[in-house]
Amino acid sequence: MQIEIQNLSLSYPGGFKALDDINLSISDGMFGLLGPNGAGKSTLMRIMVTLMQPSMGRVLVDGKDIGKHRKEIRTMVGYLPQDFRFFTKLKSWEFLDYAARLAGMNSRKERLIRVDEMLESVGLFEFRNRMANKLSGGMKRRLGIAQALIAHPSIIIVDEPTTGLDPEERIRFRNLLSDLGRSETIIILSTHIVGDISSTCNQMALLNEGSLIYQGTPDQLVQQASGFVWRAEITPEQYENLKTEVPIISTIPSSGGWEVQFVGERPAGIEAFPVDANLEHAYVHHMDNKLEHWNLK
Repeated sequence: MQIEIQNLSLSYPGGFKALDDINLSISDGMFGLLGPNGAGKSTLMRIMVTLMQPSMGRVLVDGKDIGKHRKEIRTMVGYLPQDFRFFTKLKSWEFLDYAARLAGMNSRKERLIRVDEMLESVGLFEFRNRMANKLSGGMKRRLGIAQALIAHPSIIIVDEPTTGLDPEERIRFRNLLSDLGRSETIIILSTHIVGDISSTCNQMALLNEGSLIYQGTPDQLVQQASGFVWRAEITPEQYENLKTEVPIISTIPSSGGWEVQFVGERPAGIEAFPVDANLEHAYVHHMDNKLEHWNLK
């Protein structure tokens, strides 16, 4: 399966561009969409699930324009929005059963089997009879994940799925998506949490202020930051100067002041040692360079 996003733009009254000429190709497996809050990720997701219409451009699924095949495309998609809401008078299992019926699962026997499977997979089986709106924040997020996966969709789109999840729940969710990603399924994971991408995705894109600024593999992005990540022990005075020159990634108290990691060119007068780059370093490095470029224009 292949998704092609072609020259996609969305402008609001007044001229604000939420998306600006986005071109992306997405194939089977896990695809990460990374960017800060307000980058345009959620807008792109809503267009892809046919909840919004773009001002220009189109989205093709296996060559079919989603604007012309809305009903067919919706049966193929499982979607977890960032601001997911529940029906107040349904138990957890009833909510999933309702979601399965909406997705076209007509056999009650098959639905109930699938409901229990999904409740088990997200760790909510023992809470199946609890009212959905009475679940904790993390549990509600897990139930939202279950409804996105309930009908075996061939395209799964999840927007900030690990928000509100504790570390154990986040790992459980990543493993669940990784298992699905081994099948002929497209999984699009939109997030501002770098760890969600580095742990699961073999392809990714970066959005910022509605523009696409990177598409490729996480490893390729990390390579771009090689030679630009440093560790240094500095005094409090040096720290105050350094934070105005480069992005500081981590700060740990030391006997002489601070042990820091930072990204960028090594400033004069700072004794620093190179550090192997990871995806978080690469994200900061790439975003910082792009922002400098835009500010100079």
